[in-house]
This record gives sequence, C-alpha cells and structure tokens, in this order.
Amino acid sequence: MAKRQTRTAEEPVNEQNSKFVEGGSSISRQGNIDPEVQREREEKLKALEAARLQIEKQFGQGSLMKLGAHAIARGIEVISSGSILLDEALGIGGYPRGRIIEIYGPESSGKTTLALHAIAEAQKKGGIAAFIDAEHALDPIYARNLGVDTNELYISQPDNGEQALDITESLIRSGAVDIIVIDSVAALTPQAEIEGEMGDSHVGLQARLMSQALRKLAGTLSKSKTILIFINQIRMKIGVMFGNPETTTGGNALKFYASVRLEVRRIETIEGGHDEEAIGNKVRVKVVKNKVAPPFRKAELEIIFGKGISWSASLLDAAVKCNIIEKKGAWYTSGSEKIGQGRENAKAYLEQFPEEAKKIEAQVREILFNPDKSKAAEASLGKETQGLSAESSFDQEPAQDESNADNSRIRAEDLF
Repeated sequence: MAKRQTRTAEEPVNEQNSKFVEGGSSISRQGNIDPEVQREREEKLKALEAARLQIEKQFGQGSLMKLGAHAIARGIEVISSGSILLDEALGIGGYPRGRIIEIYGPESSGKTTLALHAIAEAQKKGGIAAFIDAEHALDPIYARNLGVDTNELYISQPDNGEQALDITESLIRSGAVDIIVIDSVAALTPQAEIEGEMGDSHVGLQARLMSQALRKLAGTLSKSKTILIFINQIRMKIGVMFGNPETTTGGNALKFYASVRLEVRRIETIEGGHDEEAIGNKVRVKVVKNKVAPPFRKAELEIIFGKGISWSASLLDAAVKCNIIEKKGAWYTSGSEKIGQGRENAKAYLEQFPEEAKKIEAQVREILFNPDKSKAAEASLGKETQGLSAESSFDQEPAQDESNADNSRIRAEDLF
C-alpha cells in the first residue's frame, strides 16, 4: 500500500517533466507541440527579441545572432601552407583565417621558412601580408626565392616588444591585412628591459606583455579574418628530471590563445651532387595543438637550401599516399605512364611538366579534402585489403608456425 502511495505522489512530477520532454520531441514524432509549451516558448522568444534589440542598440548590429546565421557555421576559410602534406596534417587544407598560429622549434629547423611560404601563398591569392621582424634578420633574397613578392610585403623592424605589438594591433584593426608574421616572440623585448642595465632581473615581464597583448588581439583577429603567425624559440627548464625539459618563451598565454601549434624539428640532412654535399634538411612538422581539426598529425617535408620547401617532393609523397602515383620497385607510374625511375627522377618529371603536376595535385586535394570521396576511397581500399587478407590467411599460417618453432628452438638453446 505504501508503494502505491509513493507511486501516486511521484506521478504529478513525472507528468510535468514528461510534458516538456515529450513536447520537445513531439516535433519530430508527431509534428505538433503541446499548446501550453508553445505559448511559453513564444513568450520567451518575445522577451529574447526585445533583449536582442536592446543589445544591438547598445553594442551595434550583429552583437547577438543565431549560430546558423554566423559565418563560423559556414566553414573555415584557409590559406595554404605551401605544402600539400602540411595542408593534410592541418586537417582543413591550410592555416585557418582569423586565428593565432604558433610555430616553434630548435634553431635552423625551418620555422621562418614555413612562415614565408604562408606569406607567398596568401600573396598568390591577392592577399596583403606584413612581417614584423623583431629579430632584424629577414633575408629578402631568400624570401624572394620562396615566392614572396618583396615589393608588396609590408615589413616593420620595431625597437621593442610594446611597439611591435602596437603595430600588429593597428594592422589587424585596419581589416586590410590577410596574414601577419611576428619573428620572433623571444625577440619581443619589453621597454623596461631595454632601458635597464645588463644583469637586471625582470621576472615575468615578457609573459605579462604577451598575456595582455593576446587578450586584446584575439577578438579583433576573428572579425578581421587575419592570420597571425608567431614564430617562437625553445628554452630548457632548469632542474627537470622527468618529462620534457623544453619549453617556449613568452609564458603560457600563447599556448592557450593559439588555435594551431606546430613543432618543427630537423630529422635528416639531404645530401646530393657529385661530392654528396648537404643540399637541404628533412624536417618533421608535428601539429601539437589544433582547435579546428584532430591534432597530433605529422608531415615530413624536404627543405632545400636557398629554395625552401620542395613542392615536388611533397606532391610525390601525397600522390603515392593517395594511390594516384604507384610505386613499383624503383619505378613511379602515373596511370599507364612511367614518370621516372627513382625518387629524384620522379620529382624532376613533376618539375619539368607543371601541367601534369597541377592535374595530379587537383586529384590529390580532391581525395584529401573532400570527405565524401575520401570515405568512399577508404571503404574501397578496406574491402580490397579484407579480401586480400582472407585469401592469404591460409598461406600465412604455416609460415607463422615455422617462425614460432624457430623462436622456441632459439630460446631452448639460449637456456642451455
């Protein structure tokens, strides 16, 4: 009897809750809403509309809107990085517009090269670029070799960190600049440190400067659709026994405000010519942080001294990955045509025939950055691999048994 009384006591509460739950879901089930819920919703919408008009009157038109009507919901605009492999690692085909990007790594790893390639790609699309040279070390000849139009590149060599960030803010607020590169965060020296003497302690001065600047810049960047690239250096933490002792300069604010963080490291020296001299470096770019796509992807790029990122090497690797160019032994084949024996000859073919290279690049980008087609390609590849594994599973089992027998025999010999 007590159970029945408890059940009846809960019934009004359940009915009241289910009225709103069923009312919210009845649109999809029955196509109608409970009149009482509909009346309450209309009253809320009237109050919200009055509040929205008041907000727009006080703060300007567009201060409050529905997400579906906002440009953010329509996709992210990007500027290519200059390498199709890095575009794939970034997940959306390039650097996102209106965001902060951080590129960091050891010395001579290719950080400035990546930034200059981004400037070159922005200029190819008719964009305006600016370079804040805080290190006072930009090489215009090298920038020109990378494809940067130095005649149209705006450059500033500020005297201190405050001046550099003020110039950056003015450029962003103008809304006319598509990409700004600051090279580097470590060289953004605060005014107080410059006016002081050598040996003076300025604890956290640069970190506070960066934190204040990023708070001001983040919102303006989103409205102006400007890409802001910070190049940063690494330092070693003192007394770290476990974990990674490396850290970046300028405090932790940039780590939080950056939508994309790229770690660049040199992994190999490229040798060539008759004397096998060093002609470049092979670097690995790791997407440490990514707010617009899945992070922790990697891309291995070839950076040639005096020329920058080898686009032919990136395109060849991407085409092989997408099965547009097949590698059989030492030969590279595109369709039914052999394009070269060995990697260097295949790269030379792409450089000699730019029209063919453009066709291959278009096919690669369609596969990498078209979700529907890439999923279909993955599904077909998955079916093929399943069929191959099913056919070859019986042939592989005896080999596995023999290898297990060999391993057991070796272990027995080791014991005695």
